[in-house]
Formats: sequence, C-alpha cells, structure tokens
Amino acid sequence: MNAQDIEQSLVLIKPDALKNSLTGYVLSTLSEFHTGLRFAGAKIVHVSPMLASEHYAEHRGKFFFPSLIDYIQGRLHYAEEPWKRRVIAIVYQGPNAVGKLRALSGPTDPHKARKEQPGCIRSLGTVETIRDRDGKVLGERMDNLIHASADAEAAEREIKLWFRPSDIPPAMHPYPTETSTSHYYYKDGKLCDTFALGRICVLATGDLGWASDLKALAQHLRGDPAGTSLESVVAKYLINEHQEP
Repeated sequence: MNAQDIEQSLVLIKPDALKNSLTGYVLSTLSEFHTGLRFAGAKIVHVSPMLASEHYAEHRGKFFFPSLIDYIQGRLHYAEEPWKRRVIAIVYQGPNAVGKLRALSGPTDPHKARKEQPGCIRSLGTVETIRDRDGKVLGERMDNLIHASADAEAAEREIKLWFRPSDIPPAMHPYPTETSTSHYYYKDGKLCDTFALGRICVLATGDLGWASDLKALAQHLRGDPAGTSLESVVAKYLINEHQEP
C-alpha cells in the first residue's frame, strides 16, 4: 500500500446534524461508493471541555470561542437533554482523502455553500448570531453540520486528538505507534507515574500509543519542553471514560 492509499482525514458529524436527523444523509454522501474512501475508525463521543478546547485551540481568545465550545459539546442543540450531547467521529482513508472530503463538505459558511455549491453537506447548515449577556451582537457562528480536516497536517493532529491507535485496525495505522514502558496518570492538569486516588490512567505499561504521544508524555513527566500540550495528548485517552462537567 503506497502513501497515497493511506492518506486519512477526520470527519465529525456535529450535534446540529444529529439534532436534524442528517446523519444518514452525511454518511451516504461520504460513502465508499461516492468517494472511494474507506472507514478506518468510528466512534460516538461525549465531547469533554478538554477535547473541545484542544480541537479548536487555534481559535482561543476569539470572541466566538466560548460559543464554539458549547456548540461542539452539544450544549446549544441539546440544552435540556444532556444525555444526547455527542458527535460522531470518523476516520476516512484512501487516495486524496482530505481533498475529497473537503469538496463534498463544501464552504465553511452555509450561506456561501448554498450559493457556490448547492447540494453540498454544509448547504444545509445555518449561521447563528452570537450575543453577549446584554444582548449586544458580537458576530456570527457557523453551525455547518460537519468538520473535515483542512490538510494532511491538520488531519494528523486531529486524528491523534480523537483516536487511540486501538480505535483503528493495525493495518490502517497511518502514523507510528509504540508500546508504553511506563504508567502515566493524569489529574487536574498534572501528569505523574504513580497511582493515587482520583488520578486517571492515561496509558499503562504494555498499552499501545501513538509514538508522538509517548514522546510528549515522557517530556511532560520530566518537565522538559514538549511540542504539544499535555491536554492534546491526554484528551483522547479519556474519551467516554471520564465525564467532565
């Protein structure tokens, strides 16, 4: 299998798509029949604040960031039904996976999508007004039904953020993996290698992890500079295992 065949991209079917029963439409549009791409991994995710914040890390500090976090967590579309708050995360694999999925998704802005690419997935989305506590208009948020990785670099970061190696069949692993030789525990933003009450095991000796994750965990444990935040490493290992408020 050559490098082109194993190109992967992350797709998130967001809460507004679930709320409006568009899951089947999205999956049909992105099916192997239409794209030539294969499923490499899929999961239903309760999106924690940590995972949401790391996914949208590039937007921290922007006026729409809090609204964006509430949106991807399902707080806006399932305000009174917290048990329904989830997204569907999927890894697609195959030639030009990133480009094909971006094309089928359409422009980020649903208004632009309807004008320039009617019939694309995001043409069914909406644009919502963001207001402050006093009702002042701050701007807009795009409720655009689906996320698709922007490029190969973003795909790697996002897949490693949402998926463990064990979530993807070994033959479809696009990135190097390693077996952990240590235990790593997490609590309140801190990492340690010994168990204590309240600490959550991220990886244990013998567990399979992304090689880049194991490198970063070792760096954080030693207190050395790391190329990635601790939360971006930890988040996927806590998916659906630790309920954050």
